[in-house]
Amino acid sequence: MSDAPGSPLGPDLKAGFPEDRLHDRAMVRGHVDGEPVLLVRRGALVHAVGATCTHYGGSLADGIVVGDTVRCPLHHACFDLRTGAAIRAPALAPLPCYQVARRLDLIFVTRRLNPAGPAARTPRVGSAREPTRIVIIGAGAAGAAAALTLREEGYRGQITILGDEPHEPYDRPNLSKDYLAGTAAEDWLPLQPQATYADRGIRLVLGSRVSRIDAKGRTIWLTDGRTFPYEALLIATGATPVRLPLPGAELPHVHVLRSLADCRAIIAKAEAGPKALVIGAGVLGLEVASALTSRGLSVHVVAPQRRPLEWVLGPELGTRLQRLHEEHGVVFHMGRTAVQIGERLVCLDDGSVLEAGLVVIAAGVRPNTALAASAGLVLHHGILVDRFLETSIRGIFAAGDVANWPDPGTGALVRFEHWVLAERQGQTAARNMLGRLEPFEAIPFFWTQHYDVRVNYTGHAVTWDRLEILNRLPAGQWEQRYYSGERVTAVATIGRNRSCLEAELALEQRPAVKRPAPARLGQPAAGPGRAG
Repeated sequence: MSDAPGSPLGPDLKAGFPEDRLHDRAMVRGHVDGEPVLLVRRGALVHAVGATCTHYGGSLADGIVVGDTVRCPLHHACFDLRTGAAIRAPALAPLPCYQVARRLDLIFVTRRLNPAGPAARTPRVGSAREPTRIVIIGAGAAGAAAALTLREEGYRGQITILGDEPHEPYDRPNLSKDYLAGTAAEDWLPLQPQATYADRGIRLVLGSRVSRIDAKGRTIWLTDGRTFPYEALLIATGATPVRLPLPGAELPHVHVLRSLADCRAIIAKAEAGPKALVIGAGVLGLEVASALTSRGLSVHVVAPQRRPLEWVLGPELGTRLQRLHEEHGVVFHMGRTAVQIGERLVCLDDGSVLEAGLVVIAAGVRPNTALAASAGLVLHHGILVDRFLETSIRGIFAAGDVANWPDPGTGALVRFEHWVLAERQGQTAARNMLGRLEPFEAIPFFWTQHYDVRVNYTGHAVTWDRLEILNRLPAGQWEQRYYSGERVTAVATIGRNRSCLEAELALEQRPAVKRPAPARLGQPAAGPGRAG
């Protein structure tokens, strides 16, 4: 990044930038009419796009260029440098594009072009094999990403999203982060303004529950009797929090956190009492502890493991996060379980008693597979899908927390509960409903926030043979690699966003493990002929 002295926006690209200072794949952050603009050379071509990620405002100049794309260092969104299109979640909105001209030895960014996206594209003629009606069950990460991607791909048929919550698709990870901590307003949560869906011809049917899927008749039934015929279907029903079978677990001050309604209830209770107990020391449990502590509550954490997140991040990083929380006043009771919850007291298995006016159970989730089971789909720790995210019935796809898919890196069937992965699966499923036959090969990525410390994790390591922790890093930074034999399977970082991006790219480029599973899983359903 090359900034002009004294200018926080960098050089004025409208006034010209020396061409000999812009090397291949180099990025320069500057500005045009006060707007941040990223200048990138790719061979003989020079591109100019908005310099700020449309997801959380990350500086793209701090990311990496891969082919004709740029990747954001914060949460690994990816944009096309030629069109500005958001081609990989978590960003779903495009970047603005700018016109570039060369005069003498200078590069000029002259003006902003029309925004990228469906409105700026020449309508694509649909294939006769494309479905004319697509229904998406689930208004979460995967469902919203799929619907928006269908329109980005030029699909002009009917799209209907069925959601059981009364809200348009929103940023669920924020429920345990800034929104719960009180540092983000509720109007910050929606992924897109509701008008966006209407403008793109996406029908939202919210606050409605699906009662059954008629796979033979290709029809969705709601509990209120309404029906929705489909030619292609995406099941993105997500997961449900585990409710522990504890005496007192149904008391009104005991909560789980999955939905906006759950979060509102926790916030209301947090405002009424100074002491809280979190049961569970995984990602969600620690984020809740961080958020409630930031609200001024006294927080205790109870979990049966030796260290927080040890089974995900390893003992050293788990210990580091525990110390971070302890520095903020959180008290841990590791190796302990709750056995009874009272109106003000919680009893542990060692006989100790903790006071808590608010209890949050963060004991994991279970995939919502009841609809899929009743429709006759094959289940295996979720809905079993092939590498194209198609289920055992042709024309029915699954994505997000509910899908169990073949991981190209390990060859194993895996199911992840990661927001970014759910969105990326929604994008791939959308293209495959249109007949693209695009295998899902994205590398898993998630981030978790604790006070002002964010851990980024890319890859997948259920177990590992060894951990390699990089030494001599600046204070406050962390990078560790997880190995299976000599093969790196995952990388976790703190304060090293670019390193995590580069690790993701390296994992993408490794040779895939050969899979014994067939290329296609889906079998034609009886009834109407297959579409899509």
